[in-house]
Amino acid sequence: MILLLLLFTSLIGLIVYWILLRRAVKEIPQLSRLENEISNGFLDLKFPKVSVIIPAYNEADNIEDCIRSVLDSTRLSSDNLEVWVIDDQSTDNTFKILQNFQQYRQDPRLKILPGLDRPEAEIWTGKNWACAQGAKCSKGEFLVFIDADIRLKSGAIERVVLEAIVKEIDFLNCIPAIICGCIAEWLIQPLIFINLLISFNSRIVKNPKTDTAYAAGFFMLFKRSAYEEIQGHQAVASYVAEDVALARLIKKRHFKIGYRLGANIATLRMYTSWTTLWEGWTKVLYVGAQRNLIIILCLALVMLIIYTIPWIGLIINFTKISLINIETIDLYILTVIMIDIIIQYKLRKLLIKALNLPPKYWWLNGLGGLILATIAVVSFIKTETGWGWTWRSRSLKQCR
Repeated sequence: MILLLLLFTSLIGLIVYWILLRRAVKEIPQLSRLENEISNGFLDLKFPKVSVIIPAYNEADNIEDCIRSVLDSTRLSSDNLEVWVIDDQSTDNTFKILQNFQQYRQDPRLKILPGLDRPEAEIWTGKNWACAQGAKCSKGEFLVFIDADIRLKSGAIERVVLEAIVKEIDFLNCIPAIICGCIAEWLIQPLIFINLLISFNSRIVKNPKTDTAYAAGFFMLFKRSAYEEIQGHQAVASYVAEDVALARLIKKRHFKIGYRLGANIATLRMYTSWTTLWEGWTKVLYVGAQRNLIIILCLALVMLIIYTIPWIGLIINFTKISLINIETIDLYILTVIMIDIIIQYKLRKLLIKALNLPPKYWWLNGLGGLILATIAVVSFIKTETGWGWTWRSRSLKQCR
């Protein structure tokens, strides 16, 4: 009876998730390639100055490919584009790679900035200090902040800037195509981004009367006037989830926020190993939920109920088959289990359209739900105690 109740709860949760995700995929606009917009005359507009800002801390494996993708993605000249790369005092070969690439490329659009020491009297966390330095040096009317693990496709910069101009958006958050490599990524990233898409499209976020807003910091565009009015990264210097904090400041000042799917213009591979994935999501998940224990515990519980419980029920039923005989199987329970699992697959299929993310390893959703629930709880413990709360060996104990 308890198992059946849990399975029905899972079924209800999955149906709600499927409806919400389907709505998000339908309602969050997908940016088309720039070539499709030429006939609309968008490129006849006088193009503004754009500053692309890339913070880099120990990004030796990523930074050259990232910069190359930015420079090769656009025909904009140095009159309209500058690319600022700020080395945040990396301890690996990042700065050496930047110097070598700049010397080899000889592109006047590319600016390399050795990051200054962080102010001793202030708390700066994560990439905030590097982003603030880049913004201060830049001259663009639009600021595009991207992480080193982003790869831009042809026309990406022009596309997001034109979208902001035409739709009069002050802050545009773009969600690229998601790339997964190792098994840990396939287990966690699809489930994370399902929640992310649903959150971006939630009624409370779309309601202008609330201060609730979310953002993902890997690809953000600001109109400079809006960025400066909220005092940019200076205002969120001590925030680990600076992207969410910036989005809420933007909304609080009644600037226009836009969310866009960007599978056609960029790709993202956030983490390449279990270690970096664990450190990354336990670092930010709880603070991204505004340190709300109820929200984080609800997330953990929902992940277990909608993803893990159906597979546990399936294992229990197959164990009965092997230990006793098929006549002892409750076909009613088995039917509910199979419906749950089918909806899980449909959830993953929706990510193909949204993020170009195939449903590979979808049958491990049960394990993924269990791991994500654990990450949520550990994120709370790390943040509140400071135990193991780090990012690339930098302690976050004094941060918000």
